[in-house]
Amino acid sequence: MSLVSVQNMSVGYGATRVLHDVTLAIEPGEIVTIVGPNGSGKTTLLRALIGAVNIGSGRIDRATGLRIGYVPQKLHIDPTLPMTVSRFLRLPGGATRAQIAAALDRAGVPDLSDRQMSGLSGGQMQRILLARALIGQPNLLLLDEATQGLDQPGSAAFYRQIEEVRAATGCAVVMISHELHVVMSASDRVICLNGHVCCEGTPEIVSAAPEYQALFGTGTGGALALYRHDHDHSHDATCGHDHAHDHSHDDPATKAAE
Repeated sequence: MSLVSVQNMSVGYGATRVLHDVTLAIEPGEIVTIVGPNGSGKTTLLRALIGAVNIGSGRIDRATGLRIGYVPQKLHIDPTLPMTVSRFLRLPGGATRAQIAAALDRAGVPDLSDRQMSGLSGGQMQRILLARALIGQPNLLLLDEATQGLDQPGSAAFYRQIEEVRAATGCAVVMISHELHVVMSASDRVICLNGHVCCEGTPEIVSAAPEYQALFGTGTGGALALYRHDHDHSHDATCGHDHAHDHSHDDPATKAAE
């Protein structure tokens, strides 16, 4: 049974339609990467999966007892606020010392429990946010561009950690990313989003398809260039084009939605 099943879902903010006719499913244990241009609705999709936004139409079915862990892009903490990592991880759910130690170890930072949150590097902060998401032992882990601001080695190390987490816990992972090496090396499946699901498949299938090359271009230096969509179709991957969303990254309301 799927962990999450989305059927013909639409989401809007006021008069702005951010997502429409989205249908997808997340299966146990798989790593799915969501890619798309700015304003394509990626963050809105994650928020809908969590239940943090109201959907306008369609439905979302979640498996009974589904536990979701969420890793945001970043978290701002007042540098004048004295708070250790262990204290942060105890909020708000009252995690035990053993649970905190286990989560830090799984996130690859077992020695940071007594560090001040304000003194963490960007990479360490993301590991702590990962640890916090893991405390509840989720069977679905959602990451919203969790390596934003990290250099390439730091980003690669973080996603290797995610693969280790999946291997150790069996949880499914859904992550938003703009990094080509993540899409091709860490994902079981890639979903391209541009207001709707316009391209989907395994990395091997998608990378060989004309649609993938149209989406990602050439000479991107490892970063995804997701500003083009084509009408071409192949037997193994599907793509479509929604003209209404071509310039959604220019819409202030859509920017707010992202």
